[in-house]
Amino acid sequence: MMYLRHSIRAIAIGMAIVMLVTSLPIHFAHAAMVTTDQVVAQSESAGDRQRVVRFMAREDVRQQLQALGIDPDEAAQRANTLSDDEVRQIAGKLDELPAGQSAVGVIVGAILIVFLVLLITDLLGLTDVFPFVKSQR
Repeated sequence: MMYLRHSIRAIAIGMAIVMLVTSLPIHFAHAAMVTTDQVVAQSESAGDRQRVVRFMAREDVRQQLQALGIDPDEAAQRANTLSDDEVRQIAGKLDELPAGQSAVGVIVGAILIVFLVLLITDLLGLTDVFPFVKSQR
């Protein structure tokens, strides 16, 4: 009799655990086909982003940013948050320039883009970089 009660109790505990496990929600993985164009675009985007990051890490660019009163580290962080289209445009401008010429134009262009990003975030009230900007918040 004691053996029967002990085995029924063990079976009941086991069944309770099984019922608990089977009632837990199951998460399904959602997969889709990836086209060649998507893979190529992603790898190009990563290459363009790396090129822009290397450009922002150059010492002459960092010095020019500091000369204009912009923190180079913050500018590099903001460059990392640019969308893929913006990065593609900047990298395209870097590719269009002749080697060894018009580096000033690239530096000024990069600084202008960083300035505009900082200005827009100030106008939206997300940052407080420029004291002359009145944010909407």
